[in-house]
Amino acid sequence: MSGEVSANTQAALLLSAPLFAGRGREEAKTLALGEYNKLAQRLGELQKTPADLIAPDSEKWIEQCANVVCANRLRTLLARGFLLAQAARRWQARAIWFFGRGDGEYPRRIKERLRARAPAVLFGCGEPALLESGGLAVVGSREINEELAEYARGAGELAARAGAVLISGAARGADLSAMRGALENGGSAAGVLAHGLERAATHSEHREMLADGRLVLVSPCDPGAGFAVGRAMERNKLIYALADAALVVHSAEGAGGTWAGATEQLNSLRLAPIYVRAEGGERKGLAALQKKGALPWPAPDSPQSLKQLLASRPPKNNDAPLFA
Repeated sequence: MSGEVSANTQAALLLSAPLFAGRGREEAKTLALGEYNKLAQRLGELQKTPADLIAPDSEKWIEQCANVVCANRLRTLLARGFLLAQAARRWQARAIWFFGRGDGEYPRRIKERLRARAPAVLFGCGEPALLESGGLAVVGSREINEELAEYARGAGELAARAGAVLISGAARGADLSAMRGALENGGSAAGVLAHGLERAATHSEHREMLADGRLVLVSPCDPGAGFAVGRAMERNKLIYALADAALVVHSAEGAGGTWAGATEQLNSLRLAPIYVRAEGGERKGLAALQKKGALPWPAPDSPQSLKQLLASRPPKNNDAPLFA
């Protein structure tokens, strides 16, 4: 491992990341976020950190955490040092960075707003500072018509003109259309991926904008991981945590990632105000979101009016503990 990677982050990666290193399959049952949080809480009770699990005297701390996570499982995961070194070299060769929750470089906005729900390790490529400024999230279904794609592009263009970061899931459809609308008009964007960061980081469409600091791609998942529903839900939390407000361009009713992410925010997390497209096209899913508390999009028509809308800060989410 590089000396630039903190011991806490090394431990977090060993415990929670599949470390595919290009092989495409998981070798050990890594800790889910809830399990990792319980382990971190137990270590805190012992006045220790995850780094102590890879220190020379780690065995006694592993034993004292056995009531939270099986000691043999911990030993198996923590023994993957060679695999971690391989994976880290692969990520670094592709300009992919990775920060553990205990690192000073870990985005403060994500850690403060998601707290224990923040990923144990965050992976990314591009300018991390874009993750701290807030902005407008634009989300929606993958399968949309050209009218809705143009609507999303227009929202991205307005964000660019207002100097606001455009935040999306970077998936085809509404998300990617909005991102392109921002970037093609001189703006900045943050794409939050549920999978495929390694591939996206080397895509020709992204290369120049990643290099000039106008785009950041970020993921809570191992850069080599494939799609999984659970990973998509973790991605949704990050989108809303990064945003000052969110616009849902299109959603099916009762199903799909857009619906699940928006209803989670409306029902429990409430990290950002959620607006829905108020006119044009099929709106059944959007009307259902309004019944749950989403607001009709006021269609700001100038950079100043969008700035004013984004300036209404949501309350902080303080109902979850904060762990390293």
